[in-house]
Amino acid sequence: MTIINAFRVVNIFRNASKSNVSPIQKYSSYVKYAEHKQLEKIRNIGISAHIDSGKTTLTERILFYTGRIDAMHEVRGKDNVGAVMDSMELERQRGITIQSAATYTIWKDHNINIIDTPGHVDFTVEVERALRVLDGAVLVLCAVGGVQSQTLTVNRQMKRYNVPFLAFINKLDRLGSNPYRVLKQMRSKMNHNAAFIHLPIGLEKECQGILDIIEEKAMYFDGDYGEIVRLDEVPQDRRAEVQERRHELIEHLSNVDEHLGELFLEEKTPTVEDIKQAIRRNTLKRTFTPVLLGTALKNKGVQPLLDAVLTYLPHPGEVENTAIINEVKDSEGQTIILDPKRDNSKPFVGLAFKLELSKFGQLTYLRCYQGVLKRGDNIYNARTSKKVKVSRLVRMHSNNMEEVNEVLAGDIFALFGVDCASGDTFVNDAKLNLSMESIHIPDPVVSMSIKPKNNKDRDNFSKAVARFTKEDPTFQFRYDPDNKETIVSGMGELHLEIYAQRMEREYNCPVELGKPKVAFRETMMSPCSFDYLHKKQSGGAGQYAKVTGIMEPLPPHQNTVLEFVDETIGTNVPKQFIPGVERGFLDTCQKGYLSGHKVSGVRFRLQDGAHHIVDSSELAFFLAAKGAVKDVFDEGAWQVLEPIMFVEVVLPDEYHGTVIGQLNKRGGIITGTEGAEGWTTIYAEVPLNNMFGYAGELRSMTQGKGEFSMEYSRYSPCLPDVQEQLIRKYQEEMGILPDQKKKKN
Repeated sequence: MTIINAFRVVNIFRNASKSNVSPIQKYSSYVKYAEHKQLEKIRNIGISAHIDSGKTTLTERILFYTGRIDAMHEVRGKDNVGAVMDSMELERQRGITIQSAATYTIWKDHNINIIDTPGHVDFTVEVERALRVLDGAVLVLCAVGGVQSQTLTVNRQMKRYNVPFLAFINKLDRLGSNPYRVLKQMRSKMNHNAAFIHLPIGLEKECQGILDIIEEKAMYFDGDYGEIVRLDEVPQDRRAEVQERRHELIEHLSNVDEHLGELFLEEKTPTVEDIKQAIRRNTLKRTFTPVLLGTALKNKGVQPLLDAVLTYLPHPGEVENTAIINEVKDSEGQTIILDPKRDNSKPFVGLAFKLELSKFGQLTYLRCYQGVLKRGDNIYNARTSKKVKVSRLVRMHSNNMEEVNEVLAGDIFALFGVDCASGDTFVNDAKLNLSMESIHIPDPVVSMSIKPKNNKDRDNFSKAVARFTKEDPTFQFRYDPDNKETIVSGMGELHLEIYAQRMEREYNCPVELGKPKVAFRETMMSPCSFDYLHKKQSGGAGQYAKVTGIMEPLPPHQNTVLEFVDETIGTNVPKQFIPGVERGFLDTCQKGYLSGHKVSGVRFRLQDGAHHIVDSSELAFFLAAKGAVKDVFDEGAWQVLEPIMFVEVVLPDEYHGTVIGQLNKRGGIITGTEGAEGWTTIYAEVPLNNMFGYAGELRSMTQGKGEFSMEYSRYSPCLPDVQEQLIRKYQEEMGILPDQKKKKN
């Protein structure tokens, strides 16, 4: 036993003496979880869903049944404890997940790494970075709510990272639960080739267990906490339904699986093993989605879900992960496939996917994709080439750290004291210039002014902002020199409100948030040509540059981007000055002249120009491009775009008319409604600018029963009166009267 391990054993015994657990139990638990499994016995999964579908409750049950925790607690903890995975005090108070939390556990001699992710759209980046490093996922759906707006977002994220997943329809015990309707929605709204592998034995208060369609068995969950799984025969009155659904399952699999398709055509009955292998093959290819049932809160259906994770989801060796070899920095290199063997035959490659500040310093979560990393090794950040010595290696169980000596390919772990950004690649060979695909970061949609209530808290305020912007790339911070105020941007009001509360709690820095500001954009309505000469001669080297071309609007589906096209022929504009023209165009588009917002949805076509053999420079062409864009602002036709949100409102039927009337009043367009058993779901598209304060209004209209969620849909031209208000407000702020505006330009 090494000296380090001897010290660790002493600490385990010392800590165990302070708790009710015996030292022998504590040590055997340490040995059990520190042991490295074979590659085939590892699963990296995420639990993802729409808000309030029961993800954290499900994770709590998984940890209890696998023996990782000794007692289960509710998310909105009546006993003031709360769920293990909701370690932040704010999460326990609000009953929502704010940060994704990682843990690992053992089920049937398989090591399962789990990341519990938030459901609220405001914290969508947490889901993005979790899915980037996971091999498989469990998509949780509410048996009452079904496929909701955030379910569709999570589905898109899984598709982006090609993550195979199982669907788990939760909350069978809730009033109005209907898993059959949810399956229809999965097929119609999400276009999944999905079929049940479980059926419910009773719904709502009558929920007693589940029927396994493949094995043709009934499962009951006995004991105080449903920990005893009792298998029984399928009840007589349900056998016909089980046979029918089994036939439906085989039919859906036969459509995508060659082997099962042949058996189906030959009218042979596939064996249980045939069906399971076909489900696994097609789940990995994302051509089939198995649908499981249960109710996590009432302790039913969780153990079969764990079995399905082992049976149908991939181990790290079955997922192809690639990296790019850059021969020269920032160049596009060739792609190589990483080798997930759990040995040190290949160099270590890891991806940092999440940063968090703990009491010991910055904690960096990484996924090991290749090779082995040991305590004391040196690793290099592929982006910055900085060398870091690994002094501590830990695996996370929510906010508890458990030290390990080494990590192998397929493991998720954390390091201390590593200066990096989310999405950085780490290697153990300085010559290996590898980089892995980074994480997709959505653009912020809401901005608010922020300032500390007391001037003496400015230092703490700076520390808090520096930490939060580093941890969360969707939380952005800037100073607006025109309005002389500090602006924070994020994914929604709740997102910014949570960070304001965290500043007060964690940094003792109360802050004031101003009225939310919407990220409007400006764009062109019709093409406009330009011919601009920049000429300056005042002794010494002069400046000379001429640019000619057209600025034109991009199609509506591209109205959030800027495009620069070089159409020059010959040497009128030397190629070395083209980047200067592009920079001048992009720089001027940072602030429009109509309402002061960013310009987007515009293409700058440089067609010709002129240069001087002595006086031309990149700076001269940069200034010429800026002048050309300003000319187009004066001559062209411009309009303001605003973000449109996809809004989903769930409410009791009796408030249907009132809520639709209110959405219309807010400038919304109703795109569809859906009703089921006393509840209505309204789908609408509403300008974000009109959605502030809607949460309180909806609660008062529906006596607290209605709830809504929204996510960014697209940018669209705003109404003339809104545009007029924005222009007038901007002119007042800048001290420009309408007739003076042209002069200033």
